[in-house]
Amino acid sequence: MENPQDIFSSNGGCLSDIVIEKYLVESKESVSHVQLACSMQDCAFPLDGTELCIWNTKDPSRQLLILRGHHQPITAMAFGNKVNPLLICSASLDYVIMWNLDECREKVLQAYPLLSLFIDAESRQLVTGCADGQLWIFSLMDGHHYRRVARVDLRKKTETFSTRRVKSGLCSQPEESQLPSTSALGKGEQVEVTFPVLRLAPCDLSLIPNSACGCLSSENTRCVWIGSSVGLFVFNLANLEVEAALYYKDFQSLSILLAGSCALRNRTADQKVLCLLASLFGGKIAVLEINPAALVTAQQCPSMGQSLSVPASSCVLPTSPLYLGIAKEKSTKAASEQRCAARNVMKDQRLVFHSKVRSSGYASAPHVTMFSPKTNIKSEGKGSSRSRSSCAREAYPVECAVPTKPGPQVAATPTCTRVCCIQYSGDGQWLACGLANHLSLVFDASLTGTPAVFSGHDGAVNAVCWSQDRRWLLSAARDGTLRVWSARGAELALLLGKDMFSKPIQSAQFYYIDAFILLSSGPEFQLLRYHIDTCKDEIKRYKQKSKSKLICRLSTTGAVDMTSLSAVNDFYSHIVLAAGRNRTVEVFDLNAGCSAAVIVEAHSRPVHQICQNKGSSFTTQQPQAYNLFLTTAVGDGMRLWDLRTLRCERHFEGHPTRGYPCGIAFSPCGRFAACGAEDRHAYVYEMGSSTFSHRLAGHTDTVTGVAFNPSAPQLATATLDGKLQLFLAE
Repeated sequence: MENPQDIFSSNGGCLSDIVIEKYLVESKESVSHVQLACSMQDCAFPLDGTELCIWNTKDPSRQLLILRGHHQPITAMAFGNKVNPLLICSASLDYVIMWNLDECREKVLQAYPLLSLFIDAESRQLVTGCADGQLWIFSLMDGHHYRRVARVDLRKKTETFSTRRVKSGLCSQPEESQLPSTSALGKGEQVEVTFPVLRLAPCDLSLIPNSACGCLSSENTRCVWIGSSVGLFVFNLANLEVEAALYYKDFQSLSILLAGSCALRNRTADQKVLCLLASLFGGKIAVLEINPAALVTAQQCPSMGQSLSVPASSCVLPTSPLYLGIAKEKSTKAASEQRCAARNVMKDQRLVFHSKVRSSGYASAPHVTMFSPKTNIKSEGKGSSRSRSSCAREAYPVECAVPTKPGPQVAATPTCTRVCCIQYSGDGQWLACGLANHLSLVFDASLTGTPAVFSGHDGAVNAVCWSQDRRWLLSAARDGTLRVWSARGAELALLLGKDMFSKPIQSAQFYYIDAFILLSSGPEFQLLRYHIDTCKDEIKRYKQKSKSKLICRLSTTGAVDMTSLSAVNDFYSHIVLAAGRNRTVEVFDLNAGCSAAVIVEAHSRPVHQICQNKGSSFTTQQPQAYNLFLTTAVGDGMRLWDLRTLRCERHFEGHPTRGYPCGIAFSPCGRFAACGAEDRHAYVYEMGSSTFSHRLAGHTDTVTGVAFNPSAPQLATATLDGKLQLFLAE
């Protein structure tokens, strides 16, 4: 009988070419009677009885994937038939578990040891720090079920912080030099700089005098110290931003440039901080004394040198583009009243955001109010019996519950058509929406009856806006035209053609209590004075007598295209907010006719909507509340800003918007903010909390737009497939 080795050799091969042992692992438990499983690229086997192990055949260098979940020994396993997603089922006496291997691998790759833990009792948040520089923030509030508020990449946050300092002129070096060097260990020893979160400790800036830390020293600010291998950071839990950074390498007197361990302690007697460091390499241990007031003051952006306010606080200057020269005495008197009001209330402290909104003071009526609730509104013209009758309208209930009860749902059109934008009329009786099929529709606020149709555009309608007197409806579309319609008869009153603008109109609205039309096109916005001819001439009815006149145009700094525009129309305001594709938000003062301030790196991606707290004529707010505004960007949540400080006060995360620009809205009372999301839900946030309070279901597609009714606690939502949904208060 022939030897097997002779047979192999006679074919010109060798034993090493016939079979190769690619991998070997030993289990503590017997595996003699356990089923094994193989797919095209993975092998599965039990390890130590209860652990399911996956080894990848295409990438042997990939770490062994160990899946834990069984408490009894695994007896059987099998792969699914599909490659995407690749599933495997494992069975034991206690469980039958279905695993998604792609998700499991992603979680394993992201799993780093937790190095630090911190609980903020005031905001009721749990903060954990990982070895890979990730901060995980969870809510401990009742009913939130330990919901994740945010995940923060410390390295990215420090890069953004350094970029802002460079652009604001605080340091002249290129932004790369602000980050730790990759050769911190010396020449020839290149290392990848990481930001492991070694220690989290409270940072109470409220104990520091206001003159030392400026706007950071307030009841709104909840900060923590982050101790890392390369430095110490002051991190704001409300806006999720780095407020100050201390890199060890920047101080020649320090003996430790890279730390392996860190401990921090606040000293209340002199407002100093003790920091104990252990060297990452070697046996050095150092004790540092840090002055947080000096650190924060040295790194905060300089003040603007002027006070900005959304409500007008001065007379319109004769050189201002807003100066009309009409009814000068009346306008001067109104401006004087505004100025007196500003003296009384505009220098108050910033708004305080508490975790419980009912005690925050938003609901209290101020000494001077921008609006008084309307209780005797009379409708004009033809319409429903409800609108024709003179009826007493109740004031908006300030202490009302969030509108979360599902109401009527209608389809905007018989076919699936995207709803691009929605807006309520000032009296809350009508809801206008712009569609991708070139139409604008006006629904009754109850979403009943047949909507009025406004047709004429040749592109998707990306902006609709009601006039303050509710007589006119403005629409702008991607065809480059702007149209003003008679809201009563759905007739075209004014047409501005594409030949007037260099690029398509991105945003458009009425402004300065219907005195102007404000629109953005490319890198500039235009202020137009307009006149609408309401005379009825049956012979010349098709000849347009309405006209417009360009008053001024202003461009963004750097001449970047605008992505969003916002201004208040319900009361006199000189402020216009604009967002650019370079991720900035720019503040224009039309009383001075120039740019007043620029917020750099407002988001990680370009802002696609600015939403101001415009209030409502049916409720009152503190006057300083009108200086708050929201911005949103795809993949970067919502941010709440205060115009007077140009600071982000709070960052709202939790609603998925990774690829589609979803709309946002302020509630009339200023207590809530709503936003759309890609998971077929709308989200409602309270101003005093970073995580959402309500998640509204019932939608059939991505929620593209949201709008609060100004006269009643109602929320309207619009979806990508053309559905309109109404939510009511319980």
